[in-house]
Amino acid sequence: MTKRHFGLLAATLALLGTAGCGSEGYPLADPVATATRLDGYTQTAYDALGLTGAALDDAWPGGGLEAEGWNCYSRDLADQLSDSPPSEPGVVRVSDEWAVKGVSHARAVAALRRARGELAAQGWEVTDFDDTPQRLHLELEPPGSDDKVSVEEYPGGRLQVGAYANCARYPEGTALDAHGDPEVPEQRAPVQLRGE
Repeated sequence: MTKRHFGLLAATLALLGTAGCGSEGYPLADPVATATRLDGYTQTAYDALGLTGAALDDAWPGGGLEAEGWNCYSRDLADQLSDSPPSEPGVVRVSDEWAVKGVSHARAVAALRRARGELAAQGWEVTDFDDTPQRLHLELEPPGSDDKVSVEEYPGGRLQVGAYANCARYPEGTALDAHGDPEVPEQRAPVQLRGE
């Protein structure tokens, strides 16, 4: 490539970078509605697992129900070419994670197989299922949604249940917490183990 071609390429990339879409490239979604939807998905997954005798793991280090923007990167081309693109202001990813404890490996295998069959029969798409000595993991997409729901076994007889939405812009006027992230409601799922 000649210097002239390289210069034209660099100028083109610079122009494209200034014409990026920023946060407008993300869909608009209310974080409270998204959090409520994800909490419902984790409840549905827990119901499909059919576990009895499990307890909520209050010491689970997962994030709980939250809306955070640290992993929603700028869509401007110039930022995309960076080794560490910045987060996009006004854009968050809502997620919901919790775990149960007291689930033996044999019970976990049976529960994930049961959930896979039951949720697939309800129209959920199974996008990943690992049942190997190294990993027990189920990932699904609810019908008509791009959200992801996963159930994974962890050491110590624990099963993590999580639901994750794609990054989205939140509307102006959204209530923010002390960290500047949108406020979301408290977790309700699994209602059987939270005494509701």
